[in-house]
Amino acid sequence: MEKTARCAIALGSNLGDSRKTLEAAIETLDKTPGITLERQSSWYKTLPVGPPQPAYLNGCALLRVQLTPQELLETLLAIEAKFGRVRRERWGARTLDLDLLLFDNLILDTPTLELPHPRMRERAFVLVPLAEIAPDWVEPVSGKAIIQLLHVVDSGGVCRL
Repeated sequence: MEKTARCAIALGSNLGDSRKTLEAAIETLDKTPGITLERQSSWYKTLPVGPPQPAYLNGCALLRVQLTPQELLETLLAIEAKFGRVRRERWGARTLDLDLLLFDNLILDTPTLELPHPRMRERAFVLVPLAEIAPDWVEPVSGKAIIQLLHVVDSGGVCRL
């Protein structure tokens, strides 16, 4: 059997039928060769970051993958495109956002991919759902468990559905 990696991703949407889109994205991920869905969080309604836009639905998922980090990133970008993602402005509204958060305990910094995700430690909309499914996963840059990181961010704008 090929070596597998444990990964965490964040999912978000605030355009169209967000819940339907997110659930279809989870199903697509699980049917993608080289990816197995291990666990997914609840969905959370969250306040947007960036320009004025509708509230988001966010969640996280744990995957077992037989892909390199770059292959997984390319797969996530292809799934976003399949669901109509168009990149117009930084942090703008979107039909689907898939972010690679953690890839085992890998620390990586390339022109196209930074692991762990560089802003995950400051985002309650990532940490709340991630702590639901992987509270003890240690984020390798800080050396702190996800649940510890969650305790130092304001999670007031994150509401479980």
